[in-house]
Amino acid sequence: MGNLADYFDRIAYKPKYAGGERVFGYHNKIPFIGTVGQDRMVNGVTPEVVVHLDLPMVIDSVAKTVIIVQHKEIKSRLMSLEDTEPLKLKEAGSIPAKRTKQRKK
Repeated sequence: MGNLADYFDRIAYKPKYAGGERVFGYHNKIPFIGTVGQDRMVNGVTPEVVVHLDLPMVIDSVAKTVIIVQHKEIKSRLMSLEDTEPLKLKEAGSIPAKRTKQRKK
């Protein structure tokens, strides 16, 4: 028989997302980008992820900066700012163009 650490390693929930990971998804058909705060399973059945949003989201006329979503609502992990293509940030002008040095005449 093993010790308690081995027992809890076998039966404990293994998180899919690490804290601090950048994610993109849809919550109530509203797109969001945020940082994972915690990946947890409270009731023992459904895992959920606490996401700290980059921009506040209005839900039921209340602005929220932290939401709790299920894994199926998260569509992808973001590796860089260029991974935000589903929101078309480049076309909207939210991402500044590269600056080039101008030569003095």
